[in-house]
Amino acid sequence: MKKDHPKLSVRRQFTLLSLARSTLYYQPCGESAENLKFMKIIDEQFLKTPWYGSRQMARHMQREGHKCGRHRARRLMRLMRLVPIYQEPKTSKKNPEHKVYPYLLKDLPITRPNQVWCTDITYIRMQRGFLYLVAIMDWHSRKVLSWRLSNTMDAGFCVEALKEALATYGPPEIFNSDQGSQFTSTDFTDVLKDAKVKISMDGRGRWIDNRMIERLWRSLKYECVFLNTFETGREARQGIGTWIAYYNEERPHSSHGLMTPDEVYDNRKPNMKLAA
Repeated sequence: MKKDHPKLSVRRQFTLLSLARSTLYYQPCGESAENLKFMKIIDEQFLKTPWYGSRQMARHMQREGHKCGRHRARRLMRLMRLVPIYQEPKTSKKNPEHKVYPYLLKDLPITRPNQVWCTDITYIRMQRGFLYLVAIMDWHSRKVLSWRLSNTMDAGFCVEALKEALATYGPPEIFNSDQGSQFTSTDFTDVLKDAKVKISMDGRGRWIDNRMIERLWRSLKYECVFLNTFETGREARQGIGTWIAYYNEERPHSSHGLMTPDEVYDNRKPNMKLAA
């Protein structure tokens, strides 16, 4: 694992983790050694070809010499929350008993921080197992406002991340998510209602609305997760926390030219260093 970013103090790095002490001891989810190997291959291939469904992914695996049929590929992709971009955006399983809210972003220009926030969950591979990562992002600036890791897919870690973002930055006007059970749960939506936030949920054919946070996942995996071999939840949290601090504070976002997400969110000029 790479060393923590030198510009971040120990207190700053601990703050970025934003974790209850009990969560530091989560163990990664387990699968067989063969399935973990297949999940690593699927994860890397899906970043290159996000239109691959289970049938095409199984063909890719078989061409690479792996005994992985379509049913196995489909189960592992569901476990990893990988959904081809051409399908309805079922990035997490819906709960038919949960209320689904209307989509509010059609033809809406998003031009300022705290106008719209969004969220998503991704799979984080470990040396022996895997974890799930949720992030809350400001749509306009692309700033990561909060995040949490978990070894389960219940709504609890998503609620914790949402509460932290609201407490730190105040409420947005609109909060947009997919229709996954974590985000339609009353535990999650009640927090938004109490904060007087309008709730928006992606509908059929709206996978494109997740593109900015999908780009975050792509960058995180290529620049952090794939370059490190996280063995414990503590290592994963430290490594991801350091990378997210770099992403927010130092990494210019393509949508904003030379400006970082922090600079756009805070309406600051870019920190330009004059050549000697």
